Amino acid sequence: MFIDSHCHLDRLKLEDFNNQLTHVIDNAHEVNVNTLLCVCVTLEEFPAMAETTAAFDNVLLSCGAHPLNQDENIQESHLQTLADHERVIAIGETGLDYFYAPETRDVQADSFRKHIRVAKALKKPLIIHTRDAREDTLTIMREEGAEQVGGILHCFTESLAMAEAAIEMGFYISFSGIVTFKNAQELRDVAKVIPDDRILIETDSPYLAPVPHRGKQNQPAYVVEVAKHLASIRGQSVEHIAKITTANFNRLFSLTS
Repeated sequence: MFIDSHCHLDRLKLEDFNNQLTHVIDNAHEVNVNTLLCVCVTLEEFPAMAETTAAFDNVLLSCGAHPLNQDENIQESHLQTLADHERVIAIGETGLDYFYAPETRDVQADSFRKHIRVAKALKKPLIIHTRDAREDTLTIMREEGAEQVGGILHCFTESLAMAEAAIEMGFYISFSGIVTFKNAQELRDVAKVIPDDRILIETDSPYLAPVPHRGKQNQPAYVVEVAKHLASIRGQSVEHIAKITTANFNRLFSLTS
């Protein structure tokens, strides 16, 4: 069994699936992708995301505001109220992105800190996005006590040193379709050495479709391609990757297998 540890089902263009989210879920089920974590990027959109996915028992949720979606001043109490939803298992995605929006770094940092505090209050792990903000991301994680809840550095593209620092704080490292891209050799070098008990897989769909689906809309079924590439990189079987990533996800979120 495979788990897509990070997707955005509410962002899919459903016209590619006969306008039915059911077809997306069925496509995943056909290749043994049986659990999906649907990740929120704005608090405003969370209620609709929860409603859209309510019919699917295998779709779990996160609640948070992406660092690039900082048009609203995040209220800690509002985030906590939304994130106390029964299907929400994680807080985020949150974090820092200086690649696209270095000018909002102070606002991003304030939001990131609030997310960590809510995660600790609700005892739910974090989903962290970080790009070109390695030191600040780790500093805020340490200062706010993110190790108390742990979580995931999702769609990882950073250095081995950053991965190791996050792992020391109880975090998991999740790889997306980027690991299949031709120009991602440095990332593959990192993926090769992450410990078995700290690795996860994701699609980040509808974005970043892996080889051989580049140019297409990504979907949870394609997480199998990420698993195949990781198996090749690490000298392991696809079955082993499926087993360890499923076990890691269930351990992090205290789920039964």
